[in-house]
Amino acid sequence: MRRWLAQRGITYGLIYTGEALGNLSGGVRRGALYEGKLEGIVAADLEKFAGLRGLSFFANAFQIHRTSGARDHHFQSLNTISNIEADPATRLSELWLEQKLFNDRFSIRVGQLAADAEFFISDVSTMFISSDWPTVTAANLPSGGPAYPLATPGIRLKIDPTPNWTGLVTLLNGNPGDPVTVNRTGTNFRVNDPPLLMGELQYRYNQNRDAPGLAGTFRLGAWRHFGRFEDLRIDDTGLSLANPVSSGRARLLRGTSGIYGIVDHQIYRPRGGNAESGISVYSRIAATPADRNLVSFYLDGGVVFAGMLPWRPDDRFGASFIYAEMSNRARAFDRDMVAFTGQDRPIRNYELTFDLTYLAQIKPGWTIQPVFQYVINPGGRVPDPVSPSLPIKGGAVIGVRSTISY
Repeated sequence: MRRWLAQRGITYGLIYTGEALGNLSGGVRRGALYEGKLEGIVAADLEKFAGLRGLSFFANAFQIHRTSGARDHHFQSLNTISNIEADPATRLSELWLEQKLFNDRFSIRVGQLAADAEFFISDVSTMFISSDWPTVTAANLPSGGPAYPLATPGIRLKIDPTPNWTGLVTLLNGNPGDPVTVNRTGTNFRVNDPPLLMGELQYRYNQNRDAPGLAGTFRLGAWRHFGRFEDLRIDDTGLSLANPVSSGRARLLRGTSGIYGIVDHQIYRPRGGNAESGISVYSRIAATPADRNLVSFYLDGGVVFAGMLPWRPDDRFGASFIYAEMSNRARAFDRDMVAFTGQDRPIRNYELTFDLTYLAQIKPGWTIQPVFQYVINPGGRVPDPVSPSLPIKGGAVIGVRSTISY
């Protein structure tokens, strides 16, 4: 049946990701948890199915369960610990139509879109369970922005003038809504919020299997959100929000924006290997204004070894880190709180996460992945709920993930 449908342009798939994680030290509580996500995908080549040249359809949905959350409930951290962590729900994610034109060099996609499906992505990083929509956008945009598990209505334009160059632009509703109280099922289709505009330019080379050199991809992008954002330190009268005579209403600032760059590059390519084999490194870097954004600077990176063991050609292993720097305006507010209250409290500075992992293919369609992570300064060094004068302690996480694809 699956082959018969594929011949007529219709494909579908199921991906189940389950993992057990344990917090060995630090954080606000210890213990183990289980997290699971079932993703269903349906795609249609409408040219094959109905003779509509260049038109395609895509939809996916999630059933997210038992995600009690190592990040939120165990560490109160900002950086991703597990990229399947989300509020438990059955929800629609993306739902769109795409029309390709000019020999597939230009396409327009319309519908409910997730920005992290095409923007701000490092291809090399995707094996890490901490690889996700970066902290600099997740922590700063309303409701985390249109990214897993949330999507919003929008439009995306793509142009491929040459095989090496790609340009992407998207305009999306900028607030997907709270995933619990506002948009639990993903079918709210919000269109009245201030928009989010993103653009990205990509350059790639030596991607073909028979290419003689090392493969590389460079990306340069930017975003602009047109909503209003609260100043992290100053109220609407010009006083510090920590001042006892402050109005308590933060000064409103118009819009926010940011820029980012991404590098994926092979540093060793075995004889006969493709662009994903051998040893590759990656990094993502981003910056955004400090007065209205909690995270003003972001940097991640890592190294991946693929197919390096002759008796395990499909296995991978690697190490990565995520660094998120708290804005100087947030730090200034913390110092104001100490000055006005006379009570000691941590001054936020940065959060840093390390990740070591091994991805083993048990059989085609099934992988097992043991993981070790260490979190430093959870939440950027926020107060411990039990002892507010002290920060939440960093700690170690171990676990294993299983992914089954059909």
